[in-house]
Amino acid sequence: MMFGGIEAGGTKFVCAVGDEKGNIAERIQIPTTVPEETIGKVIAFFKKYQLDAIGIGSFGPIDVNRESPTYGYIKSTPKVAWRDFPFVEAMKEAFSLPIGFNTDVNAAALGEVTRGAAKGLDSCLYITVGTGIGAGAVVQGKLLQGLTHPEMGHILVRRHPNDTYQGKCPYHRDCLEGLASGPAIEERWGDKGIHLADRVEVWEMEGFYLAQALMQYIIILSPKKIILGGGVMNQKTVFSSIFKYLPELVNQYVVLPDLSDYIVSPGLRNDAGITGALLLAQQALQEEKKVRLG
Repeated sequence: MMFGGIEAGGTKFVCAVGDEKGNIAERIQIPTTVPEETIGKVIAFFKKYQLDAIGIGSFGPIDVNRESPTYGYIKSTPKVAWRDFPFVEAMKEAFSLPIGFNTDVNAAALGEVTRGAAKGLDSCLYITVGTGIGAGAVVQGKLLQGLTHPEMGHILVRRHPNDTYQGKCPYHRDCLEGLASGPAIEERWGDKGIHLADRVEVWEMEGFYLAQALMQYIIILSPKKIILGGGVMNQKTVFSSIFKYLPELVNQYVVLPDLSDYIVSPGLRNDAGITGALLLAQQALQEEKKVRLG
């Protein structure tokens, strides 16, 4: 069997074709411009193959409620051209195949719990810290969603005593994403994070904010593994700062495991999202088979 996977990001789409064992036959990257252009190139890529299903892990917010009239849409994204774009519908028009659809971070969480750093566990939390901050979770072996999908990047955090930056989020200004995303770091400090590697105060503040978020996620979800990905987390000193602040914040309210083994980088490196998208395709095919069998 052959599956198509789409990791739809705000900057680029990663598309891949692979088998049920996760072996990838081909992949490409397509710039995220406007839907007509980007989706046209996505469809052209997949048309070369005989696929059994397609899985999509998309930037959001998206509508994952199958009972909703806008299921499969990208909703109120800051990328204006993509607002209210019927992603699943566009793919179904081009391919009469089962389509799996979820957030990019939920797809990454699925990839990591199936084939990555959380393999063998029935729960994990995957967080990406980059252009934005998002998180996906697997709880008792299933992707977490309810009324909608999790939006963990928009929780409120206490300000660092030395932080006077107003915040970058267009919706909440100084939520976690507004204070700790890559663009927030760049605007606050006047340069991209990659050029601030030797500025200890930058990563100390970043860890201060991320540790607050992790404390809340741990208390609420109690994940068995936390995986931190995204461009900001390439600065490994952030982990040291998180490990410093998190025990102070938890203050022995819950027993934390060895943090160096509990809070880790993605086991699949940059392939967590596309691996998860291919797994979403497999799940979509299995679900359709169940429906057919009654």
